Amino acid sequence: MRMDMTQSPNKDLNTGASRQDKPAASAQSTPAGSSPVTPARNIATSAVLAALALIFSYIEVLIPFQPGLPGVKLGLANLVVIVCLYRMNAKYALTINIIRVIVAGLLFTGLWGLVYSLAGSLLSFAVMYLLKKTNLFSVIGVSMAGGVAHNLGQLLIAAFAVSTASLLYYFPILIVSGMAFGLIIGIADYILIRRIPASVLPANQYEK
Repeated sequence: MRMDMTQSPNKDLNTGASRQDKPAASAQSTPAGSSPVTPARNIATSAVLAALALIFSYIEVLIPFQPGLPGVKLGLANLVVIVCLYRMNAKYALTINIIRVIVAGLLFTGLWGLVYSLAGSLLSFAVMYLLKKTNLFSVIGVSMAGGVAHNLGQLLIAAFAVSTASLLYYFPILIVSGMAFGLIIGIADYILIRRIPASVLPANQYEK
């Protein structure tokens, strides 16, 4: 009889504690000050980031940066893509990247510019995504590899268009430029990823 009386309060206490732990755990999954992520919020966030990437593409067209080397670009739009890749997920980052390339091609560069940019962007995104998945590279390293891959994708399309492989001799120059500008973009992304508050991009919720 004593055994039953001593065990039942413990069971009640344990049950109550476990019930209290569940809300605490669920509360920790949502960042403080952030609203729940809904499909509508996902769409709105993706639209804003795609527009921001498009603005960066337009700014890059306006910047009087002429190094005298065809194919060498600053890659400002990659700022947004890498932030999305790390703070959201690959699905949103790829969608935003494709939307940005298509709209920028239609508005600024024309059909062939769209084809070149799309080839470079898709290869760059694939390389960055795979390197990120290994957890062996920093944001800066991923950005540098993405810059090189972007130049390689565009160069392969150009070599295919003119039906000659002689353009591939130009690739060492594009490797250097891709790594240099990828380094700059990677440093900026490293700062942004750490500074953007969870109320703006609640990363742990987008991974669901």
